[in-house]
Amino acid sequence: MCGIVGYIGHREAYPIIIKGLKRLEYRGYDSAGIALYDGNDIKLSKTKGKVADLESKLEKEISTNGSLGIGHTRWATHGVPNDVNSHPHYSNSGNLVIIHNGIIENYESLKKELIKRGYTFKSDTDTEVLVNLIEDVKKNENIKLGKAVQIALNQVIGAYAIAVFDKNKPNEIVVARLGSPLAIGIGDDEFFIASDASPFIEYTKNAIYLEDEEMAIVRRNKGVKIRKIKDDSLVDPYVQELQLNLEQIEKGGYDHFMLKEIYEQPSAILDTFRGRLLSNEAIIKMAGVEDNMKKFLNADRIIVVACGTSWHAGLVSEYIFEDLARIPVEVEYASEFRYRNPIITEKDVVIAISQSGETADTLAAIKLAKSKGAFVFGVCNVVGSSIARETHAGAYTHAGPEIGVASTKAFTTQITVLTLIALRLARAKGTISSSDYRHHLIELELIPEKVKKALESDDYVKTIAAIYKDVNNFLYLGRGYNFPVALEGALKLKEISYIHAEGYPAAEMKHGPIALIDENMPIVVIATKKGHYEKVVSNIQEIKSRKGKIIGIVTKGDKQVKELADHVIEVPETLESLTPLLTTIPLQLLSYHIALMLGKNVDQPRNLAKAVTVE
Repeated sequence: MCGIVGYIGHREAYPIIIKGLKRLEYRGYDSAGIALYDGNDIKLSKTKGKVADLESKLEKEISTNGSLGIGHTRWATHGVPNDVNSHPHYSNSGNLVIIHNGIIENYESLKKELIKRGYTFKSDTDTEVLVNLIEDVKKNENIKLGKAVQIALNQVIGAYAIAVFDKNKPNEIVVARLGSPLAIGIGDDEFFIASDASPFIEYTKNAIYLEDEEMAIVRRNKGVKIRKIKDDSLVDPYVQELQLNLEQIEKGGYDHFMLKEIYEQPSAILDTFRGRLLSNEAIIKMAGVEDNMKKFLNADRIIVVACGTSWHAGLVSEYIFEDLARIPVEVEYASEFRYRNPIITEKDVVIAISQSGETADTLAAIKLAKSKGAFVFGVCNVVGSSIARETHAGAYTHAGPEIGVASTKAFTTQITVLTLIALRLARAKGTISSSDYRHHLIELELIPEKVKKALESDDYVKTIAAIYKDVNNFLYLGRGYNFPVALEGALKLKEISYIHAEGYPAAEMKHGPIALIDENMPIVVIATKKGHYEKVVSNIQEIKSRKGKIIGIVTKGDKQVKELADHVIEVPETLESLTPLLTTIPLQLLSYHIALMLGKNVDQPRNLAKAVTVE
């Protein structure tokens, strides 16, 4: 969950690394550090806090010249966030310097053995253990750094992406990955190392993405040599041309990435179905589905595995698949899936959903499902990510880079992809009539414009946020397709405002949560005309009789809820199955404005990181 940046070449490394760390700060932001080599010695500066704190401290402490360097922005696992535990870390001799993303699970036993051999440790991190293990192997075996890294990593249990260099060999950086992403940008006698391509996009369009259990020795004048960690065998490097552009990873005039990404949803949804949805011809074209149609049609059930916001998108898909395609669906937390000895067969289709494509728990669930013979289909946003490579087939969401930690456009584009799949399967199975099928395609094509309309509620949502920003608790209620939206709305508020919020099926309110309702409790109720409307109105009346403050999300023109609710936010009318794409918009805006009014860091909420690459 940390961010890694490195550079070796003919330019000054510091400006590249510090800018890269700022772009990767969404991956972790409780501490940061940089090590530079100027031809004589290693200069290191690190600190608790943001990359901006590092920048101001570093420029006072050390000179910033040098054409070799590595940098790191941290999300703490081993050891509290402080200056000492921040990366990079030296080996005992001071010759080796390392940055590391991931967890070394057997670090304690390795540390005890190294202490017996005379090594000392300044930090509480597993990373300092790893760099000293590499040094110990290098010294005892009298071998080069690359070989020492390979031998050391074969003794390690856990997940990692690392970059390490030796001040006695300043023409190379050694990198490796297992379970955490790592990209190598290829320039003209210069190389860039990063957790993703965003730190080097303006310098090169060519990149190598390391696979799991691969390492690379990156040398000036000699290029990149990739080897398998297990057996040291050579791997032919595969250089990809990046599709990312610089504008996509900048704020574009918005105050925060989260707000930018909320407003990008009309274009993101359009990009997700562009070329796949041909409503005039009544066709859905998705190669990953078409090439594996028999697997889907012969499936006894679909198992959806995901975490967080992606899990909520999976819950929406349960309603969509069962309603339209009549295929049984189970939605599982990926973090629990492999630990409860699940029953998986060759007749199951597993759909794995992840924005980053690097979610450790979801990757573990994929590997388990594949080992049991299931067909695994991935839905993710990042081209070339681990989930895209590990699954048998899949579909990208085309949401574009999502930098804000609280996911927004990933949720709506995931639902869009899953809806397309469900409609295609329903058509193939004959569980939807031709007229209904065409109607769904037409309505889905209208969604981007309707999301734009939903975004017009922004000013009114801001007014509501000002009224309730100081409350301690929120309750979110929804039924059917909009129950998962209630969960997602509550999660958004928790993530960025730190206000306690819970999402419930509206009918479950009477089975416990109603005890919480009084005149101080705001309750967000999703009450669109499509889907159990009268039942939800009854729930609103029950809340009203207990003096709860009601914020209704309703279909445009609604009159019944307007008479009961304290506030009403309207969204355009659409098919019931597509309402989550609209009802989630005001909930995203509500969480954003409340967090902003409370002075919270909207893009980088405490304790969170964008890509959860550790279990």
